[in-house]
Amino acid sequence: MKVLMLNGSAKPNGNTYIALSEIGKQLEKEGISYEIFQLGGNAVRDCIGCGQCSEKGCIFTDDNVNEFLAKAKEADGFVFGTPVYYAHPSGRILSFLDRAFYSNSQPFMFKPAASVAVARRGGSSASFDVLNKYFGISQMPVAGSTYWNSVHGCVPGEADQDAEGLQTMRNLARNLAWMLKCFEAGKEKGISLPETERTYRTNFIR
Repeated sequence: MKVLMLNGSAKPNGNTYIALSEIGKQLEKEGISYEIFQLGGNAVRDCIGCGQCSEKGCIFTDDNVNEFLAKAKEADGFVFGTPVYYAHPSGRILSFLDRAFYSNSQPFMFKPAASVAVARRGGSSASFDVLNKYFGISQMPVAGSTYWNSVHGCVPGEADQDAEGLQTMRNLARNLAWMLKCFEAGKEKGISLPETERTYRTNFIR
């Protein structure tokens, strides 16, 4: 089993990376592999609702959204990590995830996931809540921890000093690993995925 993580920070080895790496180290102890996908500092388009999505994902190929979608198809679970800017996730991770989920949410459905926010001080729980919205609309079970999934640090490297935050990351990893193992056991017992109705879409009410 494998967990795909998204580092929504432009800093590839900053505090968000430290938080995700702590999760990854614990996942490996649980026998689960992981990969941290770096969003990086290059420009990321917003979704413009053009409706030109295909089975490959977004029509725009000048960033790494479709590369992430290809990896998502092979993943069993997810963790999305973001730095906190003005009490919300980074704009780049929201643009990235909007396009990934809008163009092809199939690789994410019924796979457990969690979000992580890294802040200097405040705004982490609000950012955490925003990222969780992607899971709720995509039939993705959400893994929790012993505190809201946040780590504190400003200057790159300071997250290593947040003992409780890193503890929260390790407990999150254990809970996510437990969910993945339970899902795998269910598959082996022949438990099928729930049926999904898609007949009605209320765009307005008369």
